[in-house]
Amino acid sequence: MPPAPYLNTFPVLGEQVYLHPSCQVIGDVKLGDDSSVWCNTVLRGDVNRIVIGRGSNVQDLTMGHVSHKTKDKPEGSPLIVGDYVTVGHSVVLHGCTIGNECLIGIGSIILDDAVIPDRVMIGAGSLVSPGKVLESGVLYMGRPAKAVRALTEAEIAHLRYSAEHYIKLKNNYLKGLSG
Repeated sequence: MPPAPYLNTFPVLGEQVYLHPSCQVIGDVKLGDDSSVWCNTVLRGDVNRIVIGRGSNVQDLTMGHVSHKTKDKPEGSPLIVGDYVTVGHSVVLHGCTIGNECLIGIGSIILDDAVIPDRVMIGAGSLVSPGKVLESGVLYMGRPAKAVRALTEAEIAHLRYSAEHYIKLKNNYLKGLSG
């Protein structure tokens, strides 16, 4: 499905962005250069904004949404994803902030106003509660997510590698080399 407006707001795509034909990108969504949105993913920026950073990938069946602005909370809860982030399959991101070079594991849920700083790994199936602020350089797992241990240097390097792998993959799709 092509990017779709909400009212008078249209998605903005950076250079060399890949959108799988089955994804839905709606409204106030900004996708950074070299980012990718995969099969059956929904990014619905109708009542607030969504920003996906440079070189980030949002994988199959992920749902990204936001919370609207109110008198008590004038900014609402936008969804902000930094640069070189890998968002695994079937993740729910709702009105949260994710820093650069993070990995959000398969089936995880990150809720309103949670803040995940740079270089964090969220283990598969984890739940980050509303408003929780995590620490950089740490592996978090569980429901609710708890710090497990510091990431190793190899794991930190893998965060960037994972995003760069998806840049190569989306480039193959853009060139028609998916077969």
